[in-house]
Amino acid sequence: MTVSIERVFRHLLFTRRQLRRAFPPRTLDAIEQAIREAEGRHRGEIRFVVEGALHGHAVLSGQSARERAIVLFSELRIWDTEANNGVLIYVLLADRRLEIVADRGIHARVAPELWSVIARGMEQAFASGRFEAAAIDAVRAVADCLEADATRRIDELPDRPLVLP
Repeated sequence: MTVSIERVFRHLLFTRRQLRRAFPPRTLDAIEQAIREAEGRHRGEIRFVVEGALHGHAVLSGQSARERAIVLFSELRIWDTEANNGVLIYVLLADRRLEIVADRGIHARVAPELWSVIARGMEQAFASGRFEAAAIDAVRAVADCLEADATRRIDELPDRPLVLP
């Protein structure tokens, strides 16, 4: 696999300051509130993770945002809900990529193409620097997809966005 030198530098030179500028505490609070409100409408569990950049080995080996999202879906045990209803919204800021990974209980009810439409829309908003609005819109769009199964449930995953350096 050929790795672009531009991508390598983008990840190696990405700073925590850039991450905090795009997702300051008030934005994380707003995302948390949007998740809390959204989860009141359906049985799904939404987890939002934003990562500034990949570590050197991951970039050099060509790890994609999708591959990283799947790793985090497992590491963060988003799959480990009673109803298999976890959804990860993952942002890889250095690449300005968003991936949505849904557990098998959700996958059976929501077409994967729908996740892609949500993700690409959020990426367009990122391009214009609208990080908070894009994140909240993505949470709401995921909630809309999950709302068909609106029976009340227990909150199993944290609502607070996780920020990885």
